[in-house]
Amino acid sequence: PPVVELGLLAGWDPLPLSVRDARRGAGGLRERLSGAAVPVGTGVAPVPVAGPAPVPVVPAERSRPGRLARLLGRGPAAPVAPAPADAVTRVDGLGVRRGRVEALRRVTLTVAPGETVALMGRNGAGKSTLLGALVGMIEPTAGTVRVGGLAPARTDPRAMVRRVGLVPQEPRDLLYADTVAAECAAADRDAGAGEGTCRMLVSELLPGVGDDTHPRDLSEGQRLALALALVLTGRPPLLLLDEPTRGLDYAAKARLVGVLRGLAAEGHAIVLATHDVELAAELAHRVVILADGEVVADGPTGQVVVSSPAFAPQTAKILAPQEWLTVSQVRGALEAGA
Repeated sequence: PPVVELGLLAGWDPLPLSVRDARRGAGGLRERLSGAAVPVGTGVAPVPVAGPAPVPVVPAERSRPGRLARLLGRGPAAPVAPAPADAVTRVDGLGVRRGRVEALRRVTLTVAPGETVALMGRNGAGKSTLLGALVGMIEPTAGTVRVGGLAPARTDPRAMVRRVGLVPQEPRDLLYADTVAAECAAADRDAGAGEGTCRMLVSELLPGVGDDTHPRDLSEGQRLALALALVLTGRPPLLLLDEPTRGLDYAAKARLVGVLRGLAAEGHAIVLATHDVELAAELAHRVVILADGEVVADGPTGQVVVSSPAFAPQTAKILAPQEWLTVSQVRGALEAGA
């Protein structure tokens, strides 16, 4: 956990086991950091694009693929047009109504190539609904959604699969083969990728998992990592992840962060729906907070997550009022001042 990692970095003895314990002993570390500039963003510069101004920050086991798998392009390969160079994602005035419930209201959002955006908010705030609209599973009742210039809900899934990929909360929705090797072979065919492409990703995310392993025998976190590898095989310009760290231990989470940073550096846009404030602090250029289907905050990660204790990562809570977000930021500042 960051609180322990920070204690090891600062040489505290005994190591703190809670934010409160760490704050008691953090005075000396704050002094050492007092003259250092807090880094802006995640260290990966997104490609700037024109778009609507952000909202001001305020506190605040199957023989055939399942429905979701078919919708996301899993199944026999078919020719598809390449994704356009303009892979910017634009949402303008999006509304989604389910019966009498307005799941989303007047949502406006632009995501640029190379940008990572964290969607945060309580359960039922509309995060998964927004991802569903971006991938084409949910049709808007108001407003527009454009991914690579196309309206996802009105475009053949075969055309969208090269533009956007979704890793859902329940990874079993994407898994239908009897072995990891068969899943990987299908992913390579679906994406038109070279043989072994998916298996390399699986080896990176799931070291030690054999080809003959049945997906049902994997842990929840391992199934999520396998589903992520399947989607990443197609290298879609827009990658959507719904609670991607659920069930992952710290080592697996670190591997995931490394993979996503690499994708962002290559120009992939990433949107994460997550409750994991530590993940948002490590990866996101921006944080968008949803409440009751509306955007109530949209701004740089550091500015948004420190505006409310509910969204602040452990490092920020320990070193407040200084606005450090991650242990890696603190480490970099200490090494630069050594």
